[in-house]
Amino acid sequence: MSLDPPTYLSSLQNNIRARPIPWEGAVRAGTITDSDLKTIKAVDKVRKEQRKQTVENDIESYQSLILGGDKGKSVLESASKRADVIQYMLVLTGDLINDVPSLASKFLEHPEPYKPIVPYLSQSTNPEDPIPLLASSVLTCILSTAQTESPKSNPKTDEALTKLYKYLSTLTTSHASSLQDIAVQEYSSLLRSKKAREIFWSQREETVSPLFDILRAAAGASKDSDSTLFNGGSTIRSATEAGLGGGVGLQLLYHVLLTIWQLSFEASLVGKGLEKEQELIPLYTQLLRLSPKEKTTRILLSTLFNLFSAPTNKSTLLPVATTARLPALLSNLKGRHLTDPDLLDDLKALTDMLNEYTSSQTTFDEYAAELSTGKLRWSPPHRDADFWHENARKILDNDGGALPKALAEIMGKSWDDEKQVLAIACNDVGWLVKEAPEKRQGLEKLGIKGRVMELMTDKDETVRWESLRAVGEWMRYSFDD
Repeated sequence: MSLDPPTYLSSLQNNIRARPIPWEGAVRAGTITDSDLKTIKAVDKVRKEQRKQTVENDIESYQSLILGGDKGKSVLESASKRADVIQYMLVLTGDLINDVPSLASKFLEHPEPYKPIVPYLSQSTNPEDPIPLLASSVLTCILSTAQTESPKSNPKTDEALTKLYKYLSTLTTSHASSLQDIAVQEYSSLLRSKKAREIFWSQREETVSPLFDILRAAAGASKDSDSTLFNGGSTIRSATEAGLGGGVGLQLLYHVLLTIWQLSFEASLVGKGLEKEQELIPLYTQLLRLSPKEKTTRILLSTLFNLFSAPTNKSTLLPVATTARLPALLSNLKGRHLTDPDLLDDLKALTDMLNEYTSSQTTFDEYAAELSTGKLRWSPPHRDADFWHENARKILDNDGGALPKALAEIMGKSWDDEKQVLAIACNDVGWLVKEAPEKRQGLEKLGIKGRVMELMTDKDETVRWESLRAVGEWMRYSFDD
């Protein structure tokens, strides 16, 4: 999978290539050796074919030049106080690897293939500092080769990956889309093995969360705008005419989606977490509504298919998909003039999977599945009087009272950024007490009555109203007794 190099990085590298370096002065100062200079000049500012032949004929010397060896220290270590030399050598190293891919493989034979380069990732806290940017580019080339040639876990490779992911995550939180795109493209180059994806997921607070911030900005949603996502706040027309939200360009959007798609190949590991922590399904449903190109539609559908296909995810993710109205959206997508065969295959597979699920589910099943996710949304059952009349006692009695326990657990959290969850929970409690008043003592034992009364003084108006309604039902039956 090859992506065009980010324009910002290419421009930076071109500027550094054009700078003159006083090499002889560096030798006199002891920054580099005569042998280093001879090795550098043999490949510096020469035609690509000549450079390729020179490196291939003396690949040991170029491994030693960059990483150190019997002949002496790495030039990246000996010249550490000369920013101009370090910048130039990092660019040259990247050029040599691009021209002679076998050089990256040779680096991996070295006992310390990352040691001279990794320290430059933390040289500066300024995301625009060229040296960390250039070091990350070189490390990405070497580490992506490592994923291809030796995908099994290697302690030194794993440690270097961890540090590189940490650095790249600082770029994804930058306000500059050019820096974000550098990070995301390098992520994509690195996520080539199961181990690389597992490490990426283990650092998800740093790595994954900023990517979803970008996606939410593109969808015109914030992390606590759950109702907007579930209701589909924007139309396809408004999105394509006005451009993506948050100033997110199409290229950056595609590269972020590509990274999440690669992560989705570890569906059993990441599926439930992506939904619980990032609300992926309603977000992706909204992005499908807004998707301006077939390539973004294709990768959105493929990611969802990967996640839904894992047996461990179906009981959790498919109920959320129906609540997010994904089946209806997929039906609408069929009406578009779509030509990509992979896209059409995934669209059919997803539609069939969701049709099979919804045909076997009752409204009670949908409600129970929603409770099991640990979060409530204004899905249709919550305000459906017939649903509560038919199912209130079943909800309270089913599976030894597991559902009211789940409701109590949800209500026990503060939900500071998503107060509507508490409002919905109070709404449900009101219906349960109204339809099954003889069961209210069981709710009291779970602490639900006390929690509802606490919420009568909540700062959120909707929470106060729904809790007042629930307490009103409780009081009505108390007086009747």
